[in-house]
Order: sequence, then C-alpha cells, then structure tokens
Amino acid sequence: MKPETTAVILIGYQNDYFSPDGILYPVVEESSRVTGTLDNTVALLDALAPTPALLIATPIIFTPDYSELEEPVGILASIKEAGAFKAGTQGAETIEQLRRFGDRILQVPGKRGLNAFSNTALDQILQDRHIEDVIIAGTVTSICIDSGGRAAHERGYRVTILSDCISGRSNFEQDFYCEQIFPLYARVIGHQTLLQEMAVPLTEQHTAAATVSHSPISQTIDGNHE
Repeated sequence: MKPETTAVILIGYQNDYFSPDGILYPVVEESSRVTGTLDNTVALLDALAPTPALLIATPIIFTPDYSELEEPVGILASIKEAGAFKAGTQGAETIEQLRRFGDRILQVPGKRGLNAFSNTALDQILQDRHIEDVIIAGTVTSICIDSGGRAAHERGYRVTILSDCISGRSNFEQDFYCEQIFPLYARVIGHQTLLQEMAVPLTEQHTAAATVSHSPISQTIDGNHE
C-alpha cells in the first residue's frame, strides 16, 4: 500500500460524539475507551501527516432547524430529537485532538446522513487524487462506518477498516461488525499493522506508548490478553 494512493476517511470526530460533554458522548463512550479510538487515531495521523497520504474529515452538520431532514427515522431521528450536530454549535465542531493538524486534514462538507459519499464531493476528490486504497476510521461502527465502507467498496476502492480506530454503540456491536460484517467487503486491521504495510514508522512518543500497552502486565490489567 502506497501513501500517495491512500486516503484516510475520518468520520464523526466531532464534540457531540467524543467530548465528555457532547450530546451523544454516552452512545460511544464505552467502545471508544475499550478500543482506544482517539489515542490510536492521533497516533495514526501523527505518523501519516508527513507522508503524501490524503487525510479527509467528513463531519455531519445540520441547520439549526434540521430542515434538510424530512421525516427522519432511526439514528437521524435521534440526532434531531437530541439537538446534536447543529451548525454553529460546539458539538458540531471537530474535536481538539484533530484540530491541531490544521489544513493537513481536508474538511469535506455536505454530509447529512449515514454515508460520507452522499451529498459530498468525496468521491470526486478521491478520483482526482488517483486514490486506490480507502482507510476508514471514526464512529459509529454499525452506521456511518459500515455505510461509508460499503459505499467506498461499491465505487471500486480497496477498503480497510481500522478496528482500533472506530467506536460502536456497544462492545458487542463493535466485535460483531469487525468479525462478521466488515470482512465481507473490507480488510479489518489495526492502525499499527496499516503503518507497517505502508512502511511508515510511528513517532517515538507513540512507539513508547504502544510498547507499554502491549506488555504482558498491561494486557492482564486491561483484560485484553489473548
């Protein structure tokens, strides 16, 4: 996999999902903690920022009256009812951890539903950059991650979903999709494996953190040992 033909699609990295005071923070809090979504995503971006890899964020933002949602159902109805992701609110803004990357992350506006390709220029941008591999990270595993991954596959891209950079509504959902659903159309790997395949080293800070997190003692404490 070559960085120059690879794009990382960052889905849902907004305060309403990932900030402790976010409206929908409780929805993904447990899964985010278990998978280490934010720490792993930042490690990935720190490593890829100096490379030619395309980094894209596709935030979901609605007008204050949600006029673009006609008779919403499911998660979109819940978002409207809760008042999440309104334009001009802190909840709709990109999380602080990603803002520090500035314009290194290309913001692609227009997402109003589950699919990052719908109502956005995402596909055209990927074509213009001759992207072959699409990497998916973010939230929610069973909704926007699955929808975006399928859409990328249907458009002819090779899709990789990073199991340690996505968050579900529960640990069961996370495991089920990573083990049973995503492999039907995508590869499912961790961010360190991806970087190894791209021959991109972790930064020294993240290398040290990874070493600690994968020590036998740490694994036993976290309950993640195999």
